[in-house]
Amino acid sequence: MKTTPVTFEDLQSSVIAVPPLCRNKDLSLAKSQNSRLIKHMYKGGIRTLLYGGNANLYNIAPSEYHSLLKMLVDVAPEDMWIVPSVGPMYGTAMDQAKILSEFAFPTAMLLPTLFPSKPAGVATAIRHFVEKSGIKAVLYIKDGSYITPELAAELVNDGLISWIKYAIVEPDPKKDPYLKKLIKLVDTKLIVSGIGEQPSIIHLRDFGVTGFTAGCVCIAPSRSTALLQAILKKDWDTAEKIREEFVALEDLRNAHSPILVLHHAVELSGVAQTGPVLPLLTELPANLLPKIEKAAKALLAKNG
Repeated sequence: MKTTPVTFEDLQSSVIAVPPLCRNKDLSLAKSQNSRLIKHMYKGGIRTLLYGGNANLYNIAPSEYHSLLKMLVDVAPEDMWIVPSVGPMYGTAMDQAKILSEFAFPTAMLLPTLFPSKPAGVATAIRHFVEKSGIKAVLYIKDGSYITPELAAELVNDGLISWIKYAIVEPDPKKDPYLKKLIKLVDTKLIVSGIGEQPSIIHLRDFGVTGFTAGCVCIAPSRSTALLQAILKKDWDTAEKIREEFVALEDLRNAHSPILVLHHAVELSGVAQTGPVLPLLTELPANLLPKIEKAAKALLAKNG
């Protein structure tokens, strides 16, 4: 596992994949299947993994956290950067910070929650997490009321943030007042688009952010990598054609649950056996699975 400090080159050199977490029938961690999924992404050029919402770490037991981190260290290639998540609740994050201090992860992300939280309290939690874990935090901005751009900038200026995952969904991503303000206060080298392939072109081209995270990259890592490379080359026509390849599966994720559709899609495509989903979530209705399987296999076929 890569343990060097986070750099701009790291954030731009790879799509940041946000994979599901594979589990056995008894809900224990499925080491072999998680390794299989990681190898698939690695073969497609992915060098950064972020285990967060798609991995359903919101619902992980604190008693399982050490085992999760050890598994990720064991299965990660030497040049792959792994970013685990903590929280979203303060007490959970503080206990996980202590566990993280036993490992060499260079950063970790605080999962966002709007209840019960206030922007100033989120900023305080970040400060406490960094102090206790000894590593910088990834700030995940998923809603405008979670933390203000000004507070985010204060955390960055105080050296507490490795990078920001920006994921506020707007009807028109070109019209984004929060992001417009954020990029005036924070160096865009530290901001990553966090909503997958769909708004990636607009976020990188029009707002100048550094890279993007994605879930469907788990199925088609080569195509998602090609999309990032086309964007960085400013080959917008090629980028748009590749982006369109992800629309069918992303539309299903938007309609029925980004986490659950991806969880099923990875398994139905044949990439890896993700197994049952950890409660409080649950599997999707059986009548949706054929549509997910069709879109997932079509995307995988484009991966080559």
